[in-house]
Amino acid sequence: MKETSKQYRSMVFYHDDRQMRTAQRAKAQEEARIKATIFTEIVRFSEFYPAEDYHQKYYLRNVPEIAAEYLAIYPGIEGFAGSTAAARVNGYIGRYGKKEQLEKEIKSLGLSDKGQKRLRDIVGE
Repeated sequence: MKETSKQYRSMVFYHDDRQMRTAQRAKAQEEARIKATIFTEIVRFSEFYPAEDYHQKYYLRNVPEIAAEYLAIYPGIEGFAGSTAAARVNGYIGRYGKKEQLEKEIKSLGLSDKGQKRLRDIVGE
């Protein structure tokens, strides 16, 4: 197979034999489709390490007025990093959600009216 000039390396983790075979099959199919080697390692999952504190909720941290609302609710990093509401908002701020979906769940995210407006503005951009 032809190697491309740009090589990106990544990993796919699996938990059981079925996941391993699925990953191997998908990789082989994609290599055949693009006629190039994919440098993705397929590795058995062994242990998870959370990112450093300053990486937690990266996109959310870049919108201080919304981040402050969650930091007031979850003053410790464990609560902040573990908050599913903060994770959802982080995704929306990172452009991983649509306006329609946000409207369905915005009231459940724990934000003030001002925070909701700011989030709507970001998602609507």
